[in-house]
Amino acid sequence: MVDNYSLELDAVFHALSDPTRRAMLARLSQQSQKVGELAAPFAITLAAASKHIKVLERAGLVQRNIQGRTHTCRLDARPMHGGFEWMRHYEKFWNQRLDVLEALLNAEDAAALAAKTGKSKSKAKKRKRK
Repeated sequence: MVDNYSLELDAVFHALSDPTRRAMLARLSQQSQKVGELAAPFAITLAAASKHIKVLERAGLVQRNIQGRTHTCRLDARPMHGGFEWMRHYEKFWNQRLDVLEALLNAEDAAALAAKTGKSKSKAKKRKRK
C-alpha cells in the first residue's frame, strides 16, 4: 500500500515542484557548491536562493556544511526514493491503461488498412470490367 499521508513525501514533492529548485538539484548532482555558486545562474538574490535551499534542506535533499561564513551544499538523493516508490505504485495502473490504448489504436489502424485495401481492390475490379 502506498503512503499518501507522509510529511516527508509531501516535502520532497513540494521541493521538486519548483523549476529553480530542480535546477539547483541538477547542479548539485554534478558537485557540491557554495550558496553563491548555486545561486549564480539564476536572476535571484542570495536571500531568495537561501530560501530555496532551505526548502530543499527540509525535504532532506540538500545537506549544508557551514565552515565560518562559507556554506557548502551537497545533494542527498535518498529522500527521492519515497517519491519513486509512490510513483511505482501507479505504474501498473498506467501500464494497463496504455496497453488498452495500444490495442485500440492497433485495431483502428488494422480496420483503416483493411478498408483502404478493400477500396483499392474494388476500384481495380471496376476498371477490369470496363
